[in-house]
Amino acid sequence: MSEWTDVVKDGELKNGQCRTVDLDDTIIAVYAHADGYFAIHDMCTHDGGELASGEVEGDEVICPRHGARFCIKNGKALSAPAYEDVDTFPVRVEGGMVQVRDNRFD
Repeated sequence: MSEWTDVVKDGELKNGQCRTVDLDDTIIAVYAHADGYFAIHDMCTHDGGELASGEVEGDEVICPRHGARFCIKNGKALSAPAYEDVDTFPVRVEGGMVQVRDNRFD
């Protein structure tokens, strides 16, 4: 089972902001949202570009390269040119820290 990794102190990120963390060569973007924290793979499924620097509108992040939109809550690809969803990851708040883990291989 994968370990939980600290990302940021709870409350440090404002709604729509994100922080990235490298978990065994997988970059994960953890987003603060009014509904909690959400984590997605920081890689556009269209061309492999990063998503974390993209603008956030509501619960969508817009890829800064070609404008594809993804839901930060569930990873769904919402617009062309991306048609494949991005992976999502479990997030929790423990001891005042936002934590994430890569559970894809558990």
